[in-house]
Amino acid sequence: MENKKIRLQDIADKLNISRNTVSKALNNTGVISEETKNKVLQTAIEMGYKQFSYIQANSSSKEYLKNKEIALFTSNMPTGSHFGSNFLSGFEKKISTYGIKLSIYLIRDSDLQNLTLPNSFNPDLVDGILCIEMLDKDYSNLICSLNLPTLFVDCSPIKDNTNLAADIILMENFSSVYNLTKYLLNNNITNIGFIGDNTHCQSFYERWQGYTTALLDHGIPFILDNSILENDKSPYGNSSWLIEKLKKLPSFPQAFVCANDFIAITLINALRELNYSIPKDIIVCGFDDCMESKIIDPKLTTVSIASSEMGESAAKILLNRIKNVDSSFSITHVKTSIIYRDSTNFIVYP
Repeated sequence: MENKKIRLQDIADKLNISRNTVSKALNNTGVISEETKNKVLQTAIEMGYKQFSYIQANSSSKEYLKNKEIALFTSNMPTGSHFGSNFLSGFEKKISTYGIKLSIYLIRDSDLQNLTLPNSFNPDLVDGILCIEMLDKDYSNLICSLNLPTLFVDCSPIKDNTNLAADIILMENFSSVYNLTKYLLNNNITNIGFIGDNTHCQSFYERWQGYTTALLDHGIPFILDNSILENDKSPYGNSSWLIEKLKKLPSFPQAFVCANDFIAITLINALRELNYSIPKDIIVCGFDDCMESKIIDPKLTTVSIASSEMGESAAKILLNRIKNVDSSFSITHVKTSIIYRDSTNFIVYP
């Protein structure tokens, strides 16, 4: 029996909202809340709807694009974050000039555990695969075994998966955190800890490497006792959990460099509960420049990612891979910039 084609009205009826609202969410147009957009996208995926941000093919479409479709594999909806929304906006802006549509496939825990592809995915109907938040080594290799042009936005640590047969795009993790740590060291902040799972993904590993290399280059050995490196599945977003981890440290460092803003913001709240003042008592730095980093008190010193531009670069890389399937795989790092804010405000900025 042939599957029923899912219409916009079916999704609207399921969520008890208007068809127009569903259209705005799926085509990334108009003004609707992020919460509503995410609910629509999630429901659309669950119901098997395929055409996200569909734009009619134009005369500039290339003959090497057989299906005019790219599959997005993700374990977390990227539209739920500032980075993810802007990245996809830039990506879709670029692929739309070729009349390509983006189909989203949510990879569930059961898929990861059983190494199974989504039921509705047909590799014969897509030109390539974009992977976001796909950090499981074995599942990544399963995707690569399809022999489709594939681009990973971040990935499992490359040192543990040297044979990943795909292109990879990252932000400038190493140099950004190296320079941020160097900036602290140049201001006589020499006792610096790191918080985050340094083996969670390639980005976190590169940030850890930037931090440790900056210390060693300044003749300062890094001390593991100053850091919290628990598995990323640990509740880093829970300030009570983080307080217990902080209490187990032999002593508090002068500063913490965090793997991302999410951890840094939780850390600020945890330190405040312990009656520490930031930055007077302890300096805190993050990475991502998320919306919350701009409004938390004190505002967070962090690293900004040009996420929309990164999305456009990702589209160019994947389109080039589709056109030149036999070219060597590449690792691309996209430029970032350090944003100095109040969480380090008593230091002289460079």
